[in-house]
Amino acid sequence: MVEKSIVVKIPSGLEARPVALLVQVASQFQSSIYVTVHNAKVNAKSIMGMMSIGVPEGEELLVSAEGVDEQEALDKIEDYLSDRK
Repeated sequence: MVEKSIVVKIPSGLEARPVALLVQVASQFQSSIYVTVHNAKVNAKSIMGMMSIGVPEGEELLVSAEGVDEQEALDKIEDYLSDRK
């Protein structure tokens, strides 16, 4: 398992469209991927779960991944949340 604290740098934060895109990124990987914020841990592949946490820009998340492609998954999610294209 790998995990990393990541600050959300998407200008609108994680609202509907950015959450949908994050779920698409996470769903590309076989690994289990979770996001933890304010003691809430949600599956990054669940649109409803991700929508429930409502994360603004500048918020710090703990992202964890476990599986065969865990490091690649974590790197891609960090790129997305850091607003790196």
